[in-house]
Amino acid sequence: MAKIKVKFVCTECGTESPKWMGKCPGCGAWNTMLEEAETVVKAPVGRGELTRAKEKAKSIIDIESGREPRVPTGLNELNRVLGGGLVPGSLLLVGGDPGIGKSTLLLQTSNALASQGLKVLYVSGEESVRQTKLRADRLGALSDKLFVLCETNLDLIEQAITDVEPDFLVIDSIQTVYRPDVASAPGSVAQVRECTAHFMRISKVNGVATVLVGHVTKEGAIAGPRLLEHMVDCVLYFEGERHHSYRLLRAVKNRFGSTNEIGIFDMTEGGLREVTNPSELFLSERPLGVSGSTVVASMEGTRPVLVELQALVAPTHFPSPRRMSSGLDHQRISLVIAVLEKRMGMFMQNQDAYVNVAGGVKLDEPAADLAAAVSIASSFRDLPTKPYDVVFGEVGLTGEVRAVSRAETRVKEALKLGFKRVILPEMSMKGWQPPAGIQLIPVKTVADALRAALE
Repeated sequence: MAKIKVKFVCTECGTESPKWMGKCPGCGAWNTMLEEAETVVKAPVGRGELTRAKEKAKSIIDIESGREPRVPTGLNELNRVLGGGLVPGSLLLVGGDPGIGKSTLLLQTSNALASQGLKVLYVSGEESVRQTKLRADRLGALSDKLFVLCETNLDLIEQAITDVEPDFLVIDSIQTVYRPDVASAPGSVAQVRECTAHFMRISKVNGVATVLVGHVTKEGAIAGPRLLEHMVDCVLYFEGERHHSYRLLRAVKNRFGSTNEIGIFDMTEGGLREVTNPSELFLSERPLGVSGSTVVASMEGTRPVLVELQALVAPTHFPSPRRMSSGLDHQRISLVIAVLEKRMGMFMQNQDAYVNVAGGVKLDEPAADLAAAVSIASSFRDLPTKPYDVVFGEVGLTGEVRAVSRAETRVKEALKLGFKRVILPEMSMKGWQPPAGIQLIPVKTVADALRAALE
């Protein structure tokens, strides 16, 4: 006999309650408890629950340590983000805006793995097999080791996994899969939680690297319970601007590698193309000899990236001047403007300030502070910056320029792209030998940096 159980589940953290509550007792969010009717069916005998042999607790000293085995995906940018390749038995979650290229990325990855002789099962719950075949024809992803299935029933998907015995599994997407013995609709909190837990058991027991595609909300976060991100081993976000062809792949959680790396791709008619030198891409349309334009050397994980930072300071017609930024933290820009006003004597209370990272790149490290200060001062004074300068450094509230990490790597990237001078913190000069062919200008304060960049 099936039992119908009514409960209330928080959409943010997955906390369950037998009655409705205005405030979630787990995460404290308001109006997030939704009613769900769940049918509990006793599993039939012989269904074959996925269990592992019982293990005894071991001392941490007796446990052998070693590197996890890696399987190269065939895409170097994806390998970089994952930490070297796919780990067998790992469970990954990929999110991104609709139409950004998630299915294209995973289909290209599936084809690359199938070309290495691995069995790949691509399960699509949103597209028919003919639609998937049309995309595969366009991408050239044709391999006899790549199997495609259009199904949303979890039991039938599990049967296909048993028949194919894949080494790599793609579920596109987890919000479309449903478990028949759960009465909730596909995409609900209960369905997403149960289906993800089932795929996790399949992945761990059979050693299948599994990728789940997740829908995102209008704010850009993974839709569904927050528990989903806790269950998986790796969470990847595929980002990009619709008006630009390049795409960024970021890891916000990775149990087998760093979360600081990014992968950069260029969307073309033939699919995603890896960008091996992103600095050239971001600086390809940079104007020379204009005010408000500065090149900053940023670090994305272990990769140095040179991008153009633009600023526009203009008289305001409003009582309160506007402070807008794109690609940089708004609070950091307000801090830099306050330092310029207090320490440099720039009266900007009647000026609007707009700061933009060209190309739509997002910089989240304080090394961009000094470049932002130079760009804002250049636009405020209407003095052009030198076209072959690179600037980086953290700005303190007293106007000092603080050291940042990996200064040598940033300088070498600037030298490789033909820049002639680098303005950097004086404290970042310690511990390494500057390369020949480029002039380094160490500075202690923002005033020193502005004199070097604008005079």
